[in-house]
Amino acid sequence: MGTFVMIGQVILGLSILIILHELGHFLAARAFGIKVEKFYLFFDAWGVKLFKFTYKDCEYGIGWLPLGGYVKIAGMIDESMDTEQLKQEPQPWEFRSKPAWQRLIVMLGGIIVNVIVGILVFWMLTFRYGETDIDNMKLQHGVVPGIIGKDVGIQVGDKILAINGRPAHNFYADVLSSEVLMGDAVLTIERNNATQELRLPADILNAVAEHKKNEFVRPREKLASIQTVTKGSTAERMKLAVGDSIVAVNGRPTIFLDQFTNELKNSVSKTASITVIRNGQSMDFSGTIDSTATIGISLAVVDLPITTKHFGFWEALPIGTTKAVSVVTDNIRGFGKIFKGDVRADKALSGPVGIAKMFGTEVNWVKFWSLVGMLSMALAFMNLLPIPALDGGHVIFLLVEMIQGKPLSDNFLEKAQMVGFFILIALMLFTLGNDIIKW
Repeated sequence: MGTFVMIGQVILGLSILIILHELGHFLAARAFGIKVEKFYLFFDAWGVKLFKFTYKDCEYGIGWLPLGGYVKIAGMIDESMDTEQLKQEPQPWEFRSKPAWQRLIVMLGGIIVNVIVGILVFWMLTFRYGETDIDNMKLQHGVVPGIIGKDVGIQVGDKILAINGRPAHNFYADVLSSEVLMGDAVLTIERNNATQELRLPADILNAVAEHKKNEFVRPREKLASIQTVTKGSTAERMKLAVGDSIVAVNGRPTIFLDQFTNELKNSVSKTASITVIRNGQSMDFSGTIDSTATIGISLAVVDLPITTKHFGFWEALPIGTTKAVSVVTDNIRGFGKIFKGDVRADKALSGPVGIAKMFGTEVNWVKFWSLVGMLSMALAFMNLLPIPALDGGHVIFLLVEMIQGKPLSDNFLEKAQMVGFFILIALMLFTLGNDIIKW
């Protein structure tokens, strides 16, 4: 069932973004009196359509190939490669008959809508839910490094005071920010009552892509009482109960959560003894720890300085805008890392499977709309790349036309469109294959 939920969320999220992107082109074309012949969600390759209807001389429908969508604008060389119309004399309602500046707006229409949608989503989420974080300056016990954190030299109990000389006030917004996880950041750390600086490697993004950012550092928490015991779990078989306070595993004291999880990892496929305090009395329970190194309990949250800040309607706008724009700047920095050789493309790039995994197998509407906002901005960025088959390629050609005072030849545009199409197919195959290999 979880797989169907994941697929359903991906289809819904991408469908919303594709429709809105193409609507941007559609509305801009109509505003300048340009005829739009088709408006499709997904591609109707080889004429195969799942659904269609015609309204005011425009065919609307859903294709069978879920690789995007398109609007077919009269008198334009696009992904349909319909060149028959271009052999006729230009008509007033055609794309090619309009001034270059109008055609430029039509090509930017989809990108503009994606940017507006991204900002709107982050604005509304910020207004509705505010910003919840952990006050990093009040983390009494510092952090626990994950796989990535250990590799770069962070130790248990370190306190991260500053990032590139600026105080790290918030855990998620500062310590786990893209500024840090992109690499080259300098962390100011307090260790054993002394401060020192730690420069992160330029290629840390490879490890982040492989292990995810929660394997960088986590707040160090004291071990709390058991809040829930999963039915049929190891904990239930061991007779652990809600309210028990775990104090030792295999005779070793476990004051902190990381100590407890480490002891469980060391006890995989072995019998472990867990000591708890129940109703003021010390009690021992034992059981075999399975390969997941978990026993099926959740613990109450203690001593984490969680903060939530709420914003007014207009106050949330610049914050939401900053979040949206950061998606684009992070993409630019990421591609820059790839071109510099600091990050491997197969680590950094994800395709449909990677996107699906981000949505997850459970419905969480805050997470869903956050991902829709992020993907909307990413779609705007990707479409602005100067690849002929993308909007960015058309924009480049129109700018060249405006500079030289005459359009590029139809023959050149047709060949460029084909080259761009093959580049996109190659990128799609690469990301899909990369997803499958990772999976």
